[in-house]
Order: sequence, then structure tokens, then C-alpha cells
Amino acid sequence: MKNKYDEIIRSLRKLVLPRLDLDKIERLINDRIALTKEISSVIQQISLESNRYLPSEETQNLAGAIADEISGVGPLRDLMDNNNISDILVNGPDNIFVEIGGKLTKTDKRFIDNHQLTEIAKRLVGRVGRRIDESQPLVDARMSDGSRLNVVISPVALDGTSISIRKFSKVSRTFYDLVAWGAMDERMANFLTIAAKCQINIVISGGTGSGKTTLLNALSQHINSDERIITLEDAAELKLQQPHVVRLETRMAGVENSGQVTMRDLMVNTLRMRPDRIIVGECRGGETFEMLQAMNTGHDGSMTTLHANSPRDALARMENMVMMANLSLPVEAIRRNISSAVHIIIQASRLHDGSRKITYISEIMGQEGDVISLQDIFNFTVDSSTSGGKISGKFVTSGLSKRSVVYQKAKEHGCEHLLKDIFN
Repeated sequence: MKNKYDEIIRSLRKLVLPRLDLDKIERLINDRIALTKEISSVIQQISLESNRYLPSEETQNLAGAIADEISGVGPLRDLMDNNNISDILVNGPDNIFVEIGGKLTKTDKRFIDNHQLTEIAKRLVGRVGRRIDESQPLVDARMSDGSRLNVVISPVALDGTSISIRKFSKVSRTFYDLVAWGAMDERMANFLTIAAKCQINIVISGGTGSGKTTLLNALSQHINSDERIITLEDAAELKLQQPHVVRLETRMAGVENSGQVTMRDLMVNTLRMRPDRIIVGECRGGETFEMLQAMNTGHDGSMTTLHANSPRDALARMENMVMMANLSLPVEAIRRNISSAVHIIIQASRLHDGSRKITYISEIMGQEGDVISLQDIFNFTVDSSTSGGKISGKFVTSGLSKRSVVYQKAKEHGCEHLLKDIFN
């Protein structure tokens, strides 16, 4: 609820900003206490001159808000510092939501008005070397700490400026973490470790916020250190620990609509860079064709993610994305490409209780007529009864066929005995 001092605070803020000594502010930018004290003295001086009464608590609140606005992300500062928060979603000045443990919660934070919100959004975008205005009201970028930033302003955003921040995790999650959280069991973790080591081509499928990038990071930790890896992303989120990694990132068009570098441009160039493995943060369009070609032509162990609700849907989505390359390939040829290139599909899901699970690990077994054949190796089955709104279930396996590509690859790498330990 807006308090009775809102109008006073709004008008004082407009007077305070022009009165600040910019040289002094610049020197204090990294000392929030001193910066707040300096701004507070200016507020008190203006209050006396304009005969506006502002209690000391409100003076401190306004000084702190302006300090955060100048040096950081305004009222989002505390949310950015909270390691339990994974997403910050701003829907106009009065509606700020956060995701904690897979659940969205509205906070009591708010901006003074939409003008302040827009100015902070522009400042955030400016700090990453991008521009946002009425002619270019949409920006998707990576912040200096690695967090993903998306900003939408008027005239596209109708109810006030929108800011979406996917916070960058400072800790690289492992399969041990995923098992501890109940996202998978030990058998699945061991199987995926073998798949990553034995150069299995992997597609991770899932919805927004289902944990695809977390899983991709965990998989990448088991790639051999003597392989040359090239990563391609729209906003760099992958944290590979191997010594020989080349990181590439797409680029939006500049002020004069030039200089754009698309994911497909990166993919085509990557094939000339002698990669052992290619990891694409997410396939969204025509670059999927180049990704499949790479998997089919000696770049075994390549990985990517895409948006889909099930392994079968992931196959259909790959077909559609290859068609977006405008190569006039018949559907039969596209399906042959997919069935020979991709070995396993991992389905990551965020369930309605907020928990994240690996609901399927499925292997592509080739084609039967016009249909790509899928076999589930692991899947998550939900118990009929749940308690307290929490979903309970178990991970089950139907075993691994001896004619499986995974089994054959493991045999080549001398790891088939490890598979026997999992499935026997």
C-alpha cells in the first residue's frame, strides 16, 4: 500500500538528483553508508528550504533508495543479494515477484513510480553496453555478474516497465546436488556420467525454469579434459571447468541495425574451429540443422537444450526448427538426420509443487517407417497419493538394450561394466 508520504518523496526525489555533487557521488559509489549519508544531508537541506516535513525514517528510506538507484538496481538490491532467490520479476513499479524453491511470491518491494523504474532499467541496460528506448523497447542481455537480464519498456509494456532477471548461480551444481534435491536418483546420475564421458549426443528438453541449464552444466563436468569444447549461447550461463574451452555469444543488431551475429552464424563458424564437442545453450531455430550435422559428422558428445514438454514433443520441435532453416528438406530426410544424430533426450520438468525432476531419459532407437522410435530408459512415476501438496513418486527403469547406442559407445570406451552395475 502506498503511504501518505509518497507524493512528498516523489517530489523530493526530483529535487535531490540535480543537487547531488556528481564528483563526490562518483568517489562514494562503492561506499553505500557514506553515499547514503551524503544524500540524506541533501534531502534534509531541501526539506528545510521547501518547508516539507519528512520524518527521519522516511529521510533514510529515501536516501537509501536513491543510493541504490545510483549505484545498483534500486529496491532490487536486497533481492539480488539473496542467494535463495533464483528469479526476480518486475511487472511495473508496484508488482515485484521472486521465485524461491520453484514458487513465485510477491514481495513488499516497490519503485517510487514508473519513471524511476524505467530510469533504473535503462541504467542496467547501459551498463552492459546496450541501448533501450521507444525505437528499441526490448533488450535481452547478460549482466556483469552473469545474470540474465530482459527489459521491456513502453510502448510495448502496457502496465509499466518490465524487468526479468534470471540470477546467475555462483555455485556450479553437480549430480550430487541434483540427487540430494530429489531431481534424479543415483542410478540416473551414474548413467548420465557415463553418457557424458562416452561422447553420447544429448538433447535436454524442458520448459522455462525447469533446470535445463543446471543439468547441462552438471553434464559438462564429466567431459574429458583433453577435448576442445566450444560453447554457443545467447547469454553466457554455462560454467565449464575444462582447460580447453572457447565461449561464443550471439550479438544483437546495433543502433544502425547492423552487426548482428545470430546463433546460426556462430554454429556455421564453429564447424571451422576444429571442435571436439559443441555445446549450444539452446536451439531455437535454423541453427538446429547445423547442430544435427555436427553430431552426424564427427563431433560426438555434443549437447544442447530446447523447449518442449516431453521427449516426443522434443522430436517434433527439432523437425520444426530444421524447417526454419529454409533448406526445403523433406520431412523424411529431417527425421533420418535426427534419428542418426541424437542419442538420448533428457526431459527436465518443473512440477506444480515447485520441485524439479528429470521425468524421462529416453533413447532414440532409429526409425520404424516414418516414425522415430523412442525407448524410455528411466522415467519418474507419480504416486497416487500426495501429502501437503508435495508430489511424491519414484524413478523407475526399464533397463538398457544391448543394441543400444549408449551400450555400444560405453563398450568402445571400456565402460560397459559400469552400465551392468546400474541395470543389474
